[in-house]
Amino acid sequence: MSEPRIELHDDGHYILLGELSFNTVPVIAPNFAKIVNNTDNVVLDLQGVTRTDSAGLALLIDWMRYAHNKDKHIVFKNMPEQMLAVAKVSELEDILPLE
Repeated sequence: MSEPRIELHDDGHYILLGELSFNTVPVIAPNFAKIVNNTDNVVLDLQGVTRTDSAGLALLIDWMRYAHNKDKHIVFKNMPEQMLAVAKVSELEDILPLE
């Protein structure tokens, strides 16, 4: 299991690395508040996500809501196919801010 982490790539551009699963989401979930509080626009690149399940998708939805409630703009880039498939089955791909 690869514990997830968020790394700053550029101003407002972050890369999410590691596994997003029921076991790892509680580890990474609180870290997003610090990011959103430091910028108005967040680009979260998911290219480094190695494995995910429905908990990973639920986490992104939670982060999307959190950003919206703080009047911040968020975009998810390079969503892994596995996560995108779950989003499509759940009919969530249209509400996610994907790039």
